[in-house]
Amino acid sequence: MHELSITQSVVDAVCERAAGRPVHKVTVQVGALTAVVPEAMRFCFELAAEGTVLAGAALEIQRCAAVVHCRDCGADSQPPDLILLCSCGSADVAVTAGRELQILSMEVG
Repeated sequence: MHELSITQSVVDAVCERAAGRPVHKVTVQVGALTAVVPEAMRFCFELAAEGTVLAGAALEIQRCAAVVHCRDCGADSQPPDLILLCSCGSADVAVTAGRELQILSMEVG
């Protein structure tokens, strides 16, 4: 379960930036192609936050859809699954969204 190490990194980064102030909410953006399961990340967040300034904080996860740009037809599209094909059928695509994994904000008190 890679969510534990990812979530621990989020908790560590937020704790460092909070500088001892209690944190009430953390918002992260997670792309569809990261293979991060939001429910698993929430569970790991509660565990990793115990005993830190994030204890009891809410975790908001904003999902980001996958978007590909077709090098053949020039169209941008959202693949309906993890098979990255353009709607024209081409596999010659560049991923332009969906790999995001970042801390967007934190609310401190």
